[in-house]
Amino acid sequence: MRAPVTTAVAIAIGLIILLGYFVPVPPLQAIRVILLGWSVTLAGVLLLIGGLNLIGVYWRRFMRGKPADYYSPYLIAAFLITLAAGLWLGPGSSQFQRVVSAIQAPIEASLLGGLAISLSIASLRLLRTRKNLMMIVFTFSVALFLLMGSGFLSGLSESIPLFDSLLAALNRLPLAGIRGILLGVALGSLVTGLRILLGVDRPYSG
Repeated sequence: MRAPVTTAVAIAIGLIILLGYFVPVPPLQAIRVILLGWSVTLAGVLLLIGGLNLIGVYWRRFMRGKPADYYSPYLIAAFLITLAAGLWLGPGSSQFQRVVSAIQAPIEASLLGGLAISLSIASLRLLRTRKNLMMIVFTFSVALFLLMGSGFLSGLSESIPLFDSLLAALNRLPLAGIRGILLGVALGSLVTGLRILLGVDRPYSG
């Protein structure tokens, strides 16, 4: 086995943290808290290094002088201003959170709107080439949920009986899909963690 010491340390730390959740032993739980604190600190340092690397990449792109890279200084300036404001005011500041939310919420809404239009166009294009049952169901689902989200069907609830119950039932379908995706992510994370604990996968060995 390549790098046996690193593998043994990683497996031991993983088992200590895992046992700290299930075995009510105070020394074991204290060690688990210390190890988790170290991991959070290392994750913060890695995030800072990644941000500095991002600035370096976009700065080098801007120094090339290509017309497509003229937006790089705006990204660098926004990153530095946000970082400085977060360090000065603190992440728990209400003013800092209000400003970030006022900028982030419209951007997320625009991205989700573009994603909805892209999915609609993609479903129509796929329906031309692959006319099977699943593509018909997917296209119909996209059109139906776009129509429900637009609010055009809300006026029909007064004239059609039990229409509100039907809309409520249809609105639960995306929640079921999200829960299915989360269950899949949880199972995938569990299998990945078990493979690391058993030494099958060793991403820390490079």
